[in-house]
Order: sequence, then structure tokens, then C-alpha cells
Amino acid sequence: MKAMCIDESRNFVWKDVDEPVCHGDFDVKLKVEACAINRADLMQRQGIYAPPEGWPLWPGLECAGEVLECPANGRFKVGDKVCALLGGGGYAEKVVVPAGMCMPIPKGFEPWEAAGVPEVYATAYLNLKIVGEIKKGETFFINGGEGGLGVATIQLAKYVFGAKVVAQVASDENGEFCRGVGADVTVNRFTGDLVKTLSENPPNVAIDPVGGPLMGKCIATMPYRGRWISLASMAGPETTLDVNLLWRKNLRVIGSTLRSRTSAEKAQILDGLVRDVWPAFESRKFAPFVHKVLPIAEVEEAHRIMASGENRGKIVLEVK
Repeated sequence: MKAMCIDESRNFVWKDVDEPVCHGDFDVKLKVEACAINRADLMQRQGIYAPPEGWPLWPGLECAGEVLECPANGRFKVGDKVCALLGGGGYAEKVVVPAGMCMPIPKGFEPWEAAGVPEVYATAYLNLKIVGEIKKGETFFINGGEGGLGVATIQLAKYVFGAKVVAQVASDENGEFCRGVGADVTVNRFTGDLVKTLSENPPNVAIDPVGGPLMGKCIATMPYRGRWISLASMAGPETTLDVNLLWRKNLRVIGSTLRSRTSAEKAQILDGLVRDVWPAFESRKFAPFVHKVLPIAEVEEAHRIMASGENRGKIVLEVK
């Protein structure tokens, strides 16, 4: 089969690789019809985010496609359409994944739409419900509302968990877009005052893939028992924080990743996702927002779009 590998010069090469093999009674082999781009893919290409042990070396954290092989008495049968959360390897014609990391494609979804669901919605669900323990009526802040994760967290916080939503965005146009998705308050990172906005709308739960110098001042705006969840540090790894606030307000600053969790942990997260979110998908209460669908041969352009921050929602690659 073929996969989109990264060469020594960090260029993509569509080349022949060994076909993946199912091991034991728990693996499923998929024919990949579409896969989605995530910022972790850009980091992996830069050599700073290696896939977990046992997963392919080429990128791809989520995909959708058709079941080719599966356990005889398992949840799925050959021919089923599923989407899957991966530790890597989605940029390929085929992939093998533990059955517990597969989900049925929501009714009415096409593969290109379902491919953008597993990683961002699992990350949103994990950090809102399990890590953040968000409650109805609380205020939620997402730093970077216009991307795939931003859209997913806005939708789930607003329409599944009943929170008020504040989002920082890169432009006034993106602010309008996020309010259309479900955000109640938006602030432009270049022209607005984020600390002032959060002081006026103190967040009980925050999901932050940005970090940087402003992070400490933002954490200081949180109310008693606030939960600040750090996913990455795109604006830099250093900030200044008055640690007295942590015990005075009983605040929690939590580091969280999905990729490093075990397959069993991921399966539990996906079970909750299907239970709590699939009904909203299938009724079209909300849907994944796909910025652009490109053939996998145009993966360089897909990465350029994400690196430049042009996208609103997911960028998807079709594999044909």
C-alpha cells in the first residue's frame, strides 16, 4: 500500500510501505477514505512530536473509511463505515486500529465529514467533561476559537454542557464566525484586551493550546475552583503566575494530552463521545465545520493552510 511519509528533508513523499497487519482479536483494518489534518501533524513533521510506540511513522491522528478486516464477534463487520482515532498513520491507504478506537460514522455523514470528528471532538469531550468537569451554567474559555478544536469545544460547551462560551480569535471576521458557531463573547487577539474580557467573564474552565506570556494574567481572572487546561504552547512556553492565587482560589492548572493516553482510556472517551454527542450530530443540532477538502496529493497545501492560521474548522484530505 501507499502512505504519505516524511523524508529526511521534511518533505512529503507518497510511497510504498508495508501493509498493516491485524494482531490478536481486537484490531480492525480500515480502507482510509479520508483523513484530517491536526496541528500535531505539523509538529511531527518538524521532528518534535513523535508517534507513540507501535504506530506508523507517518502522520494522521484521525480518519474515516470502510472496515476491511475485524474480529468475528466484534462490534463491527466488514463493509461498515467508521471513523477512528489513531496514534498515527492516517495519511495512508489503509490503517490498523484497536476496535475500541473506532466509532460508527454518524448517520447522514459522508467520510470526508466524519474524518474530522475523532481527534478534535474526543479532545474537546475529554477536556470539557472528564478533565474540566464542566457544569451547566459555568463559563468556558477557548483560546483559539476558529480552528477545528475551537469549533468543537464551542459546540460541546454550548449545546451539550450548557455553558456560556468566551473565545479568543485572530480577526473580527473570525469572531463573527465563532458567534455563529455558538460563542457568546469573542475577543480579537490583536486588537482586543483578553485579560479585560476574561475579568468581565471569569472562566470556570479554560482550554488553552496557546500559552505564552499572557497565560498567567488570564489564569488570575478565574473564579474560585477554576480549571485552566493547557494543551500546548504555540505562543511560547513561559509565563509568570502568582502562585498564591492557586491556593487562595483553589485553582487547578492542568496539563492534558489525548495522544499519550492508552488505547483503553481512549476507548472510554470515545464511548462517552458517541453516547453524548452522536445524537446531536445525527439531528444536525450542530456539525463539524470543514474548512476545505483536498486530495491527499495536496498535503503540502493543507499543511500550509493550517500553519498560516487561515482555516476555520477542519482541513480534510481525501484518499482515492
